[in-house]
Amino acid sequence: MKRAITAELKRWKERRNRKPLLVTGVRQCGKTYILKEFGNQEFSDCVYLNFDGNKGLQSIFDFDFDVDRIIDEIETMISGKKILSETTLLIFDEIQACPKALSSLKYFCENRPDIALIAAGSLLGVALRKEEIPFPVGKVDRLEMYPMSFQEFVVADGGGRYIEGLEKMPFEREIPELYRDPMEKYLKSYYIVGGMPEAVQTWVDTHDYREVERIQDQILKDYPDDFGKYATPVQAERNRMVWDSIPVQIAKDNNKFIFSHVKAGARAKDLEDSVEWLVNAGLVYRLCMVATPELPLSGMAEADYYKLYMADVGLLRRKSNINYRTIISGDEKFIHFKGALSENFVLGELVKMGIDSYFWRTKSDAELDFLADYEGMIIPIEVKSADNTKAKSLHVFNNRYKPTMAIKTSLKNVGEYMDGNMHVWCIPLYCLFRFKKYVYHENGWN
Repeated sequence: MKRAITAELKRWKERRNRKPLLVTGVRQCGKTYILKEFGNQEFSDCVYLNFDGNKGLQSIFDFDFDVDRIIDEIETMISGKKILSETTLLIFDEIQACPKALSSLKYFCENRPDIALIAAGSLLGVALRKEEIPFPVGKVDRLEMYPMSFQEFVVADGGGRYIEGLEKMPFEREIPELYRDPMEKYLKSYYIVGGMPEAVQTWVDTHDYREVERIQDQILKDYPDDFGKYATPVQAERNRMVWDSIPVQIAKDNNKFIFSHVKAGARAKDLEDSVEWLVNAGLVYRLCMVATPELPLSGMAEADYYKLYMADVGLLRRKSNINYRTIISGDEKFIHFKGALSENFVLGELVKMGIDSYFWRTKSDAELDFLADYEGMIIPIEVKSADNTKAKSLHVFNNRYKPTMAIKTSLKNVGEYMDGNMHVWCIPLYCLFRFKKYVYHENGWN
């Protein structure tokens, strides 16, 4: 399946001052597959090494950080293949299982920059926080990988022509029915399937939602098996409790993540480490509140006032026990949680586009779903799950802070209007992948 990160990998390969590349991301988001594919397509040869449970491989890094010795022992004792300058891609997978291999990246950078080396890790953020692992600061390039975006999902499911057509369409043009109906169906399917590559591939191969759910159930069973890694038994149990509470909290009208909803009587200080564990593992996204929207928003965020969302909307749907037929039919009794799914979808898309996001609320009268900090602009985003686009909070925000542009995203067709001096673009949820282009168009940038 085509992934956007492949273009980033190609740019890394061609970079003159290339360093070893460290690719991180949530487990089962497709890192191993895409790196092997990249190696096979862009290099004459690919040497793949997985450190997870491989004590023999790990022992190569115990003696010293002589890169030539390390390469020689890998060639002789492990791979049986020569690792050639520029023509071989060397892959270190699950590198968090071997801290000394992570440290060795510094010496690969300094002493053998001609070796094309990519390291990947799923729980690296957790491992670095728990263990005292010397990180090769300044000696690696970094990429974060995520579950498949909606755009990638549509292309994988044979809808590439719709994406190409929408990309060419004038920004102010209403989406014609030729595109609108298929894209709304793709959006519903994405809410059901999500972006985990194995689930997406199963959907592409079978178009059977029950087969997709079988894969999702397995992923949801596998994730808790990691909760004890780099954690005490007590923290592992707390990790599980926080993880299990996320769909429940998303379903409620909470203004923030409430620890007492995880367990009666639970206090923040008992569970904050578990929230941090899940965030560092890439399983959840933390959306912090900003009360005073000034640039940079990161400097104004309230670190102890946040919401948690799951990294994959399909897993959220399955973990919440929402039947796929409910998504397809749009059952009226599903309206409330449909809004939560839409928010999770939008945040996931913003994260995959590399856009820092927060939410805004006042003490009494208004709450805005997202504030995006992009290209030196604060861009308010209001999310609606259907075609109801009344946006009182957006109007309140405009009156107070006077942004130049805003986004309303829903199932309503493309439109635009002025709210005072604020230009509001109405963009269908299935066109949110054009977010950056709307910003550039608004400002007349190339």
